[in-house]
Amino acid sequence: MAINLGDDDEQIMAEINMTPLIDIMLVLLILFMVTSSVSLESGLDVELPQVAGSTESKEGSAVIISLNDQGELSVQGKRVDFPNLGEAIKEAMVTEKSGLVILEGDRKSKLGNAVQIMDIAKAAGATKFAIAAEAGASN
Repeated sequence: MAINLGDDDEQIMAEINMTPLIDIMLVLLILFMVTSSVSLESGLDVELPQVAGSTESKEGSAVIISLNDQGELSVQGKRVDFPNLGEAIKEAMVTEKSGLVILEGDRKSKLGNAVQIMDIAKAAGATKFAIAAEAGASN
């Protein structure tokens, strides 16, 4: 009869395999990076108007100007006063290396403010304009 008297050859392996954990964390990190780069941050809480059809989104950089319903402005997420708007747009266009300006206005904001902003942007050197809207049913 063979009796095993406590050989140390067969020890219990009590280590945690970190490879699956690291794989999952990397996948989550990549998903977070992709989804966060898609969203546009304007700096102001703006309720965009809705449109019936959708338009093609163009790749590349753009200067985003936000106007909320109280008339507050932001350029690329930084609050700006109306008198300093032209200079802020010029700086943002140089930083972004783009002539495209996207106006993101609250649905309750005044049309006169939007026209003034577009005039100031044109004077600052903007060559293309776009107005941000949410895809959905028309009102």
